[in-house]
Amino acid sequence: MSRRSDTSAQQAEIERLTALVATLRGPSDDSLRVREITPVPVVPSPVQPILDGGKSLAGALYSAKGTARRERRALARAAATLSIADQVAARAGAKRARELHRDEARNAAYLPKHGEAGEDALRTYRALKVAPHRATSEVVAGAYPFLAESGLGSRGILIGQDAWSGAGFVYDPWVLYQMGVLTNPNCLLAGVVGRGKSTLAKSIATRSIAFGRKCYVPGDPKGEWSTVARSVGGQAIELGGTSARLNPLDEGPRPAFFASADGGQSALSDQVWADVVRQRRRDLLRSLSEAALGRAMAPVEATALFAALDEAVATNSVATLPQVVSSMFDPPRDVVGSSRAQLLEDGREVAHAVNRLVAGDLGGLFDGPSTVHFDPDLPMVSLDLSRIAGSDAKIAMVMACASSWMESAIQDPSGGPRWVIYDEAWRVLKQPALLARMQSQWKLSRALGLANLLVIHRLSDLDAVGERDSEARNLALGLLADCSTKVIYAQESGEDVKTGAALGLSSTETDQLASLARGEGLWRIGERSFVVRHICTPNELSLFDTNQRMVG
Repeated sequence: MSRRSDTSAQQAEIERLTALVATLRGPSDDSLRVREITPVPVVPSPVQPILDGGKSLAGALYSAKGTARRERRALARAAATLSIADQVAARAGAKRARELHRDEARNAAYLPKHGEAGEDALRTYRALKVAPHRATSEVVAGAYPFLAESGLGSRGILIGQDAWSGAGFVYDPWVLYQMGVLTNPNCLLAGVVGRGKSTLAKSIATRSIAFGRKCYVPGDPKGEWSTVARSVGGQAIELGGTSARLNPLDEGPRPAFFASADGGQSALSDQVWADVVRQRRRDLLRSLSEAALGRAMAPVEATALFAALDEAVATNSVATLPQVVSSMFDPPRDVVGSSRAQLLEDGREVAHAVNRLVAGDLGGLFDGPSTVHFDPDLPMVSLDLSRIAGSDAKIAMVMACASSWMESAIQDPSGGPRWVIYDEAWRVLKQPALLARMQSQWKLSRALGLANLLVIHRLSDLDAVGERDSEARNLALGLLADCSTKVIYAQESGEDVKTGAALGLSSTETDQLASLARGEGLWRIGERSFVVRHICTPNELSLFDTNQRMVG
């Protein structure tokens, strides 16, 4: 056989292997167009070629029996050529992958050098890694009895420490509502004097400001919130003994739209806004009158009162309580169903009750246009009522007027998340006439973005609200039922069972109340329970301290 024929045989074998490799691999990235491949006769072989991308030479080294040495060497060289080409292609592909990874890393957005801002501050983007530990079930059961809760997550304000697991306890009603843990953002805080419930309320309010929340205290009977409000850049409005005067009949800022209890929004026309303001004023005057009378108003009394209110609004640019009282003592005209004489007779007793806010022991507080104004953009606003002394009924009437004035300014659905804290709310709960208005605000809390915090001493305060199964008692219990978060601090002896029954606590939860130390509370959030130790910084303790007068 000549040298030229050997070369032709090698070339034919290389073409055969190349066609076979292309057939087994399919179309490559650089050969997407259709090409016609001339069939090459395959030499029968007892062993089928094994081609794996150039990683093996098995297909070339195994040949038919009797193949000449030159042919076997040609097959080996052809296989080596294919292997080198695959290696070059593999290195090129790896290089392209490295370049794509480098470009992706160069264009990626990383965390800022000093961490994120806002709610994600001081939080790492890396997952927590805990070293695994192996032990028998007997040892693990003793070290960790599987009683600790998983917690509520890390979004929200830090309250303190979970007493059962030792982990940090974080709470935010708006976040939990979005997560579906709560059905409403309202909260109940109950505890006897000296157990730290006021400190907890102040911590929740001030720490929430850092997360963009605002806080309003419609009535502060003891004046404990004034220093707190000023320290965070807010405002404390002091009533009694000063020139500050509030007009509870103020319209308040007009919102951009009207929010319903189911979260819907509707356009707020002039007529709709007038109806909203009119109903709000009527509800306030009814509450004040019934609180002063100690009974429900008769229908003819309500007619006389509302006729006087409509007259005061129609004949004055700014309606005030003295104008309403004047119209009741001297009705200017007849109304449908009642003459002037009948209006005078029917509304005489109610007029004297409302006159208490004008010329009686509460004169000077609500008997004219407002001399102070509410700024809803401030982080905290408090109404200081500590200079007003008297019975619980008197304080309740003042809180009703003051809270109505503030609520008319904060009931704007576009105002963002806001806390409304009713401190010493047991005074208000004793006035059944005021509960209906509070219940309305509770129902609208989700639509308005409000979280109402009701602070009381003990659940037995509800015993003073009407008779058993009365409408007033049911309204008060309804407020508690509309609080998805219930925080119970230590109760007096014998109050544990009453508290558990009123709030629907389990026997295990009720048993925890007796062992709570100062600063510890049972948190019932939806259907989940926690025992939380409230932790304060030294500056917070000095600011929130309510025992300064006792320790000198």
